Amino acid sequence: MILAEEIFKAYDIRGVVATSLTADVVELIGKALGSQMLDQGVNTSVTGRDGRLTGPELVEALNRGILSTGCNVIDIGQAPTPALYFATTELTGGTGVQVTGSHNPPEYNGLKMMIDGTTLAGEAIQHIRRRILNNDFRIGQGELTHQEILPRYCNAIIQDISLSRSLKLVLDCGNGVAGDSAPGIFRALGCEVIELFCEVDGTFPNHHPDPGQPENLQDLIGKVKEHDADFGIAFDGDGDRLGVVSATGEVIWPDRLMALFAEELLQLHRGAEIIFDVKCSRILPEVIERNGGKATMWKTGHSLIKSKLKETGAILAGEMSGHIFFNDRWGGFDDGIYAGARLCELLTRSENHPSEIFDSIPNTINTPELRLEMDEGEHHRLVEELVRVAQFDDATVNTIDGLRVDFDDGFGLLRASNTTPSIIMRFEADNQSQLALIQQKFRDLFASVRPGLELPF
Repeated sequence: MILAEEIFKAYDIRGVVATSLTADVVELIGKALGSQMLDQGVNTSVTGRDGRLTGPELVEALNRGILSTGCNVIDIGQAPTPALYFATTELTGGTGVQVTGSHNPPEYNGLKMMIDGTTLAGEAIQHIRRRILNNDFRIGQGELTHQEILPRYCNAIIQDISLSRSLKLVLDCGNGVAGDSAPGIFRALGCEVIELFCEVDGTFPNHHPDPGQPENLQDLIGKVKEHDADFGIAFDGDGDRLGVVSATGEVIWPDRLMALFAEELLQLHRGAEIIFDVKCSRILPEVIERNGGKATMWKTGHSLIKSKLKETGAILAGEMSGHIFFNDRWGGFDDGIYAGARLCELLTRSENHPSEIFDSIPNTINTPELRLEMDEGEHHRLVEELVRVAQFDDATVNTIDGLRVDFDDGFGLLRASNTTPSIIMRFEADNQSQLALIQQKFRDLFASVRPGLELPF
């Protein structure tokens, strides 16, 4: 059996089912994980899965592998990834594995892993791979139990959130696993909910379950306008990310949501730290610092952000992709459903319409995430070369994650994706002409190392 190196990503395991990610491979991963858990003094893991058609087979293989080491398993069945994170805090002190392909196409699946409160990333994931290659497994016989966690998770959100008035919402679950829980949660909070693609269907027949791409929000925008809703929320395939659109159809990108949350939280927690990834607007740190907070830019990746949050004790963290982590009243894990509920709570504290509140958030001329698709591994090599030759004398250069160049009136970013073989780019400026100038500087940079490359901007 071939163990494909490329499935061991920077912050999770991800591959095409029956090609690079087979049931046999997942069982071996389970053996390595169970062995690592026991080595770290942990004897029980929670496992769960999203709504993908391959989930039942893969979680069964995962459980089989973990159990064979002598580690126990609590299987929570089909549930959003944040419900799995919630279950780890309730049942195992922070140890669990979610079988999920997240926002990837239907043929993909993968694993998001936590041991003793730490999400596996980078070297820890490579260590799992090495354990498999070295056949370094514990041997024993653990106990499998099944426990339904979804009602407890839903009730915890409902008990935590308090709305001052009702809102009319459209929820687009993208046929992902959030459809089992999100509509009921928001109705219990007092919202009028119009459901869109809330039937869990692992083939994702309507649109790709990735709210970070504008084309996947068009159905939601149309439904919000059709029903004259206050705003709309979209969730990704496993429910740990969200996207938001206003009543007028404007996409409220997650960095602007973070600015809104930051203003509120820093009124209660003066001087608190807030973490954001390299893709976020330069407006966000300005808002954080203006409100007395400490702004920390960090690497993109849900597990990397979560590790930084745990290290610093920051009160809030988030990514441009829609992962938002509340560490005040919630457990410090990324939870699109809870973030959506917190947004509703915040919006109802004002008598203004949600669109007026969204309009009050500082904004810029900016692009969504732009992707340059490449062959596996080539994107990392090209980014390394671009970083090596980059020279920007009139700007601040940050290479913490790819290349981010901040000018006086805008920024440009390029970085290698850790989930797909692509280079992610984003640009922002105070005006359209400056945006064009920044993009031209990046075109020139690409041309200096790879002339003739067709860029997405």
